[in-house]
Amino acid sequence: MADLMRTSNPALNPKAFQGEGVGIGEAMTVQGTVNKTGFLLLCVVATAAWTWKVFMDSGNPQTVVPMLLVGGIGGFIFALITMFKKTWAPVTAPIYALLEGLVLGGISAMFEVRYHGIAIQAVSLTFGTMFALLLAYRSGLIPVTQNFKLGIIAATGGIAIFYLAQIVLGFFGIHFTTINGSGPIGIAFSVFVVIVAALNLVLDFDFIESAAAAGAPKYMEWYGAFGLMVTLIWLYLEILRLLSKLRSRD
Repeated sequence: MADLMRTSNPALNPKAFQGEGVGIGEAMTVQGTVNKTGFLLLCVVATAAWTWKVFMDSGNPQTVVPMLLVGGIGGFIFALITMFKKTWAPVTAPIYALLEGLVLGGISAMFEVRYHGIAIQAVSLTFGTMFALLLAYRSGLIPVTQNFKLGIIAATGGIAIFYLAQIVLGFFGIHFTTINGSGPIGIAFSVFVVIVAALNLVLDFDFIESAAAAGAPKYMEWYGAFGLMVTLIWLYLEILRLLSKLRSRD
């Protein structure tokens, strides 16, 4: 079971469903997880639209900084709570989505002011990528083999370590300007990260399907939806970053 459900998403790792046998109630289903994911998306959109409006009305980034801080720190805290207390997912997952919406709305608005139309492009590409990969996964076009899983896990881990190193080294005045810039190397790096983030969706699809087949408890639909949201948010932010690099070259 652990091999079948291996994923690089920290929320959807092999231990996530360990010991989560079916209780007296209903079992988890793929359709139920899809429905919960849709609800979480609505939560994200609701708060994102609010921060977007606040920023656009004021035109001052400082007006949304408190929301970004609350959303970023709060979202991280509730993500950890959800991962360690899976039974709380029906409550904590929507709160996480609402908080992350604050962050996405503020960041998207800031990019939109500089690059008109970039937000809708990023949203379209994110959902287009998700549906394309879901179709490829369901049709068997992308075989989720053990080597495929290990490769995506290794790549995702490497990206996480690199981002963490950037943050730490930034405090000492060391910055990776070439990779973060809009030159060929910077764009190539962003393309690589977007591909890895997108392929994580395939692992998430496989994980959720395997968990449902194993008869995980009903509340795990919320947990599975939460894990999928983590990947979608990451993918959206990386696409937004890539588009901004491409647009800055115009």
